[in-house]
Amino acid sequence: MGKKAPLSNFERGMVVGTRRAGLSISQSAQLLGFSRTTISSVYKEWCEKGKTSSMRQSCGRKCLVDARGQRRMGRLIQADRRATLTEITTRYNRGMQQSICEATTRTTLRRMGYNSRRPHRVPLISTTNWKKRLQFARAHQNWTVEDWKNVAWSDESRFLLRHSDVGDVSWHTLGPLVSIGHRLNATAYLSIVSDHVHLFMTTMYSSSDGYFQQDNAPCHKARIISNWFLEHDNEFTVLKWPPQLPDLNPIERLWDVVERELRVLDVHPTNLHQLQDAILSIWANISKECFQHLVESMPRIKAVLKAKGGQTQY
Repeated sequence: MGKKAPLSNFERGMVVGTRRAGLSISQSAQLLGFSRTTISSVYKEWCEKGKTSSMRQSCGRKCLVDARGQRRMGRLIQADRRATLTEITTRYNRGMQQSICEATTRTTLRRMGYNSRRPHRVPLISTTNWKKRLQFARAHQNWTVEDWKNVAWSDESRFLLRHSDVGDVSWHTLGPLVSIGHRLNATAYLSIVSDHVHLFMTTMYSSSDGYFQQDNAPCHKARIISNWFLEHDNEFTVLKWPPQLPDLNPIERLWDVVERELRVLDVHPTNLHQLQDAILSIWANISKECFQHLVESMPRIKAVLKAKGGQTQY
């Protein structure tokens, strides 16, 4: 015979009621249609434990980490967000009478709403560049959003099919996006600077109060490039940008926007011409609010100060 379902709370109440009314076990069993053993055990549980529910109480092993233990574990995590599961377990067990294993720690953390994450790998910053990043942050920590609005940002990015682009952006507008089908050298960069950057800077900053930002790529530091900027230093100023500081360049985030839009295209480019058209179209449709917000977030330079020149969350 198969195992019968447990009695409902109502049925258990009927058993207790008949026995309290003075009916014997046999009479209660005949009246309700239950076995004598069932009548006896239900009434006994009610007399000894006051139990009238069919639900099991305190089923399973008792949790080793109570509410107080969870608070302790939460403090350990807040003190070191990068701690591994092994480190958290070891620190928790210090001074505790009952130690726990890593599996218990993992279960408790999930119950508390925490999830494991792998640290994001970032480029190693040399000691020299670390100091230069900090010097730049200190020199510009008092710049306001209005000051950063006078900066035109530039950067290069490589996309699929070995296609490169050079883009400019300022708070006022998106600058030209120049496609490069070959490796960028000093000669090619001089052509971009003289034909595109110069026109953009003199148009947007006619009062000669603009700054042009570029990173420290080898072609940017070539003598012919430096000489060209010296010849035009009365029209705009080249911002002295330290090495390895992409986390503060707003245009880096715009490349992310372009890459995301390329991934979700209904029809992916299959040749360089299609890729170029797709990138130019995406670039032209980036909203004004998007790049203005990125420039207005430049006070995050304080994060570089806080990290003493090290990596930031940006």
